[in-house]
Amino acid sequence: MDLLSINRRVDLTMVVTVLLLCIYGMVAVFSATQASAQSGGDPYFLLKKQVLSIVIGLIGLLIASFSNYNSFKRYMIPLYLLNIAILIIVPFIGHTVNGAKSWVNIGSFQLQPSEFSKLLLIITLASFFALRRTQLEGIRDLAASLFHIGVPLLLVLAQPDLGTAMCYVAILLGMMLVAGFPARHFAIIILAGIIVGFAAIQFHLVKPYQVDRLTVFVNPDNDPRGAGYNLLQSKIAVGSGQFSGKGLFSGTQTRLQFLPERHTDFIFSVIGEERGFIGTSVLLFLFFILIMRGLRTAAFSKNLFGTLLAAGIVSLWIFQIMVNIGMTIGLMPITGIPLPFISYGNSSLIVHLVSVGILLNIYLKSYI
Repeated sequence: MDLLSINRRVDLTMVVTVLLLCIYGMVAVFSATQASAQSGGDPYFLLKKQVLSIVIGLIGLLIASFSNYNSFKRYMIPLYLLNIAILIIVPFIGHTVNGAKSWVNIGSFQLQPSEFSKLLLIITLASFFALRRTQLEGIRDLAASLFHIGVPLLLVLAQPDLGTAMCYVAILLGMMLVAGFPARHFAIIILAGIIVGFAAIQFHLVKPYQVDRLTVFVNPDNDPRGAGYNLLQSKIAVGSGQFSGKGLFSGTQTRLQFLPERHTDFIFSVIGEERGFIGTSVLLFLFFILIMRGLRTAAFSKNLFGTLLAAGIVSLWIFQIMVNIGMTIGLMPITGIPLPFISYGNSSLIVHLVSVGILLNIYLKSYI
């Protein structure tokens, strides 16, 4: 079998792009955690966990890519109930990190069930829309769709995990667009989102520190040592990288630990400082290729279910990329959303790699 025949069955461009993104992320995480060596810590600790997550994720990718994605539709209700169950148990067995009780310890691994919830939501929502493909124009159908994401959304808001809740909405809007919902339904959702947002603040589902994060990006200088500190340090790091960067492992904001959450939320700031405009442009180009291949997979899927699955995955990636990069340069509120394939995070990496496997499976089935 020649390379052209293989490429018709396996999206090699997507595979290579994802592997390059994972390598890019490993280097960035290692650079961001070098400062731990100065305080006697193991500089390879998080890198080793990142590599292990990639290995597990690649195994999941292989399994997903050689499965039959159409079989997911038969398990819509069990998968939806599983989604609710893993979110319900978090308050009882989870522990709090940065104000949110969203993590569960399994050995030395910290897993975040809400990351797996994103993929489960994409699968069940795609199943729901595919089954009702000719009945997506009435208010009743819109209400059913909102209820579908409403239950898990309220559960993650209670953790509180505002970033995941926003991802749910982005997934819903992207999949509704592809499913063919009328424009008036989007206006209703936006209005409902504003109302829910105000209600969440009023009833303290969104904590005061989260409100500060959402509003401080307008003028971080109002509280440079408090809520605005993270954003100011991030902007300094990105700006100081200029065209070619300060060099790998040579970022002063990173190594002197001025930059907060540098291996997770603000990993893009590390890349901007050390590799400058050139390095960030390479990263954005890789993301562009990934998104375009995902859209191509959606377009060439043999059925609506595959198209919706691909659309949900791509919608999630676009949203997380835009929000994460936007918040590091002051264009978006700080919400704690990781950068796909780049930020450190066991659950996030595994979920995104499994999502790639699903896209590869859709691509494969479109040529069989």
